Amino acid sequence: MFNKTYYALKNLFFFLLTVVLFNSCESETEPIVFQTQTIEEPYRADITATFDQVKGNGNLSEKFNQNIEKGILSAINNGENKNTLKEALKSFDEEYKSFIADFSETDPKWELHVETEITYKSDEIITLAISSYEFKGGAHGNDKINFLNLNAKTGAIIDQKELLKDVNNFKYLAKEHFIKSIQADDNGLSMEDYFFGKPFQLPENIGLSDDGLILLYNVYEVASYDQGYTEFLIPFEDVLPYLNFN
Repeated sequence: MFNKTYYALKNLFFFLLTVVLFNSCESETEPIVFQTQTIEEPYRADITATFDQVKGNGNLSEKFNQNIEKGILSAINNGENKNTLKEALKSFDEEYKSFIADFSETDPKWELHVETEITYKSDEIITLAISSYEFKGGAHGNDKINFLNLNAKTGAIIDQKELLKDVNNFKYLAKEHFIKSIQADDNGLSMEDYFFGKPFQLPENIGLSDDGLILLYNVYEVASYDQGYTEFLIPFEDVLPYLNFN
């Protein structure tokens, strides 16, 4: 009687363990699925936020979503000391309400807009472009694009040192493609004009697209404001030897 009960419980235990392990493996291999999220609140300022998040309630989706929000917060001017995007947007709106209380609402309404776009997705890496625009009066607002590279298996943020190998030689390759790009633009500017007489430097933002590696300089990072964004592409056939992910 005891032996039969023991073996029955033992078999049940191994059956349940197999089911748990199977489900665990299955969840780890499920493809990452994104969905669009929008924050809509009755702000006084003109504020919009539309961004990608990973579907699901597991640890992996939570890790992805935390790092996406972290990337967005680091992209907007008042976001670095805030814990959530909602908190950052509310803070911007409160600052605007304080401003119009002291001055006037006749000036142009303040604006803050955030949007993300998935530019590349593979089994190893996912790249999001975070576009932001901020206006607090004056001649023009400030807009910029930040690339966020994420490990497709863990959701961890991949910085430039992790993305690239042999950075020194990669810099020579990038310089070569940058020169080709400005020659193709034929806008009369030399490389020295872009870097104000200083040597070539890699941009702060490097990310992947379906065509290759994008290197993007935001406004004021190189050249003048009128020049706007400066970006160029290195095709995969040239850049693959320098990538730790593809």
